[in-house]
Amino acid sequence: MDFLTILAAADAGNAASEGGQFGINVSLIIAQALNFIIVALLLYFFAVKPILATMDERQAKISDGLQYAEEMKSKLAESEREQAELTRKASEEAQAIVKEARDQAKTYYDQQVQLTSAKVEDMIKQAKQANELDRERMLSEVRQEIAQLVVSTTGKVLSKDLSDDERSRFNDSAVSLLHGNN
Repeated sequence: MDFLTILAAADAGNAASEGGQFGINVSLIIAQALNFIIVALLLYFFAVKPILATMDERQAKISDGLQYAEEMKSKLAESEREQAELTRKASEEAQAIVKEARDQAKTYYDQQVQLTSAKVEDMIKQAKQANELDRERMLSEVRQEIAQLVVSTTGKVLSKDLSDDERSRFNDSAVSLLHGNN
């Protein structure tokens, strides 16, 4: 005998006492209730539970996606802040480099002006020295020529040829006179 048959026989006695009054078959209701419970359990384990698991999985993915999006937003904001900070630092460094380059250029310019001034002054000094040496040399040559002219003129005025000793004496005398006048 199977379970349903036993259940139907047990309920038949009860149904006759109760069911006869209302026309309800209790064993049929119990069998339908068991069928409903079995179908509900089958649906729960094979349909509802996998659907709930899939929904939980999707909800977790959505939650992870939202969390990832928030993380990316914060990372993007942090990246933008870092980029702004790096840009500011680079700008400050560039300004410092430009200022340093200007300072170095000014220092170099000042050094070159001083060096050029020193060279010009040195060249002027050398030119003055060269002029002084040329003047002295030319004066010496002029004195020599004047002395020779004096000796030559003296010899002609005296109408005689002078000896080397006399010429030397007249030259020395003319040179000493020329030096004394200058």
